[in-house]
Amino acid sequence: MEISWRLPCYGSRMRARFADFLLDTEAFELRRDGVAVAVEPQVLALIVHLVQARDRLVTRDELIASVWGGRIVSDTAISSRIKSARAALGDDGSRQIWIRTVHGKGFRFVGEVADMHAAPAADLPPPALPERPSLAVLPLAVMGDAGPWGILAEALPHDLITELSRLHWLHVIARGSSFRLAADADPRTVGRVLAVRYVIGGSLEVMGSRIAVSVQLADTDTAAVLWAERYEAALDDVHLVRSRIAASLTAAIEVRIPEAEAGAARLKSPEALDAWSAYHLGLQRMFRFTAADNTAASALFGQALALEPDFARAHAGLSFTHFQTAFLRYAPDVQGAARLARVHAERAVTLDGLDPFVNLAMGRSFWLEGRLENSLGWLERATLLSPNYAQGVYATAWARTLLGDGTTGQAEADRAMALSPIDPLHYAMLATRALGHIVLGETADAARWAERA
Repeated sequence: MEISWRLPCYGSRMRARFADFLLDTEAFELRRDGVAVAVEPQVLALIVHLVQARDRLVTRDELIASVWGGRIVSDTAISSRIKSARAALGDDGSRQIWIRTVHGKGFRFVGEVADMHAAPAADLPPPALPERPSLAVLPLAVMGDAGPWGILAEALPHDLITELSRLHWLHVIARGSSFRLAADADPRTVGRVLAVRYVIGGSLEVMGSRIAVSVQLADTDTAAVLWAERYEAALDDVHLVRSRIAASLTAAIEVRIPEAEAGAARLKSPEALDAWSAYHLGLQRMFRFTAADNTAASALFGQALALEPDFARAHAGLSFTHFQTAFLRYAPDVQGAARLARVHAERAVTLDGLDPFVNLAMGRSFWLEGRLENSLGWLERATLLSPNYAQGVYATAWARTLLGDGTTGQAEADRAMALSPIDPLHYAMLATRALGHIVLGETADAARWAERA
């Protein structure tokens, strides 16, 4: 089964008119009398290549390099795609009105192009990026012959799209759009075509009885890789690999993208910050756990709310900072800080009760009143909404440990650390592990985990 194909990378936008057809590489579509023609992406990529090279013969090797990315494909596969391309254009192998076969040599687009317009890419206005972080997941590139397992090249990214869509702070492009691009498309091309700031891509390879999947997160502005990981397992454990990839990628994105967003926001002047930029700067300051940074974080969340009053995550951030003020006694009015932590958490829940971070903030607000049992429902809801939300798993572990269930607390603290080994709350996860040993009377082990914390 053929999974990946290449979107030809043009330095300019091409719009070609021939008869009643319009071929547009920017929209990546073929229209006839103004109506989009249903055509497979790989077939459309083939038509685009032939039209652009209409003044010469295109060899089979050239098509393989351009459309199939250099992968080994059979003559039958190429002939099948040529047949589909002709069908899309109302042509066939007998008439060859548009695509002519030069036997033993290759193919040539022979239709008369009435209007050919190419505008430099720099002259085209780029699509507007959404304010909140945006991401596309591409199909995986298949390395070698994956046989029937090649279907995972689309199945795994589909899993990731479903899982990442649970993160309400992240704008995830639907597969119908992202799967139209080549598995190895340049990140900057993906950003331009789909109007996203980040892209997830990778490769799949079957080696005998084992499968290897490599995944990476890249910035579409600089093409810099922000995170990458390789997973390998027996084919019999392929479904376990799917779960592992979804879990670790979700946790990595919770850390890496906010870091990147804060880095970009730092380059802006304070008055030029939008709500999401202010929010991500606040998030970064919040996780430094000092009184001064906590105050700065509160101001940034307040700035985000001034720009967007119904910004649920900014309210949750304010709840978090007021919680810190009360919990760590940053200010003398502990009760006032605790009250504000609840007020902003309740407001966040009203605005977006399906956001895991919002539910985390609400659950933690009960800790300040010593009502750990009441917090559990909210914390469990956070992880129900996003099972791989490491901070939600940690908070649940902390509450269960202090309620006397050291064994469950330890297990969930371990899971939180496995999900997000570079989490800003990693120290607290280690401390929760230590508390679990204290509850179980294992003081020597508790000391070791506390030292790590």
